[in-house]
Amino acid sequence: MSAQQVSLWTGGRLVAADDSDLAETSIVVADSWLVTDGSSLALTAHRERFLATAGPTAGPAAADFWAAAIAVIPTDGDWFPRVESRSDGRLVLRLRPAPERQRSVVLATWTGADPWTQPLVKGPDLERMLGVRRSVAAVGAGEAVLLSPDGYVVDGATSALLWWRGEILCGPLHEFERVDSVTARSVLTLATALGIETHDEAVTPAELDGTELWALNALHGIRIATAWVGGPPLAEQPGRLTLWRNRLAALRRR
Repeated sequence: MSAQQVSLWTGGRLVAADDSDLAETSIVVADSWLVTDGSSLALTAHRERFLATAGPTAGPAAADFWAAAIAVIPTDGDWFPRVESRSDGRLVLRLRPAPERQRSVVLATWTGADPWTQPLVKGPDLERMLGVRRSVAAVGAGEAVLLSPDGYVVDGATSALLWWRGEILCGPLHEFERVDSVTARSVLTLATALGIETHDEAVTPAELDGTELWALNALHGIRIATAWVGGPPLAEQPGRLTLWRNRLAALRRR
């Protein structure tokens, strides 16, 4: 599998670059999505999120950059491109082969200091969140759960969280500040279209005892949490995860 290719938007076109060209800058906004044989889930929503938060330094060039980035993604194979708006106003495409996808994940609660500096924007806290996720690997977990100051479940370090109470699909309170997950929004929109009740609530980890808990992001889609280290016991309704992963896959478009 080839390494990532880095391109800068310069003079109205994408030009090959490397990370040394970006050493003095930081990420203002980033967005990633999975491309499988040219198809993606909710690509328009990813575009809208990126353009809405790319910042004044990126200017009107962001829309042209996005179109050019989409045009160079191969239409065969699995890819996980990332677009970035940098602090100096430059726009970057990282064309990356997709990592291996997972069906399940083990969770652990993050107990360190609040890692967010801009909880509503995807990008500026990216490296910090990846560090939080790596930190829980020491206890056998693949994702960290972030709590509010009052101990309520807010988000995963690199995933959104949803859970089932019977036939009701639930998530954290809308008032809790976190990145607007395109994947979670797609699942909730689909649930509403299917006539399934959805609900948001403030819950502590202990109050998720016995629920089926999902971690969702653009790379993996829906993963079921099979265990929560130091947290509540979790459940799985046979067949539900497969059904919903298939439903989400059916929404992919070229």
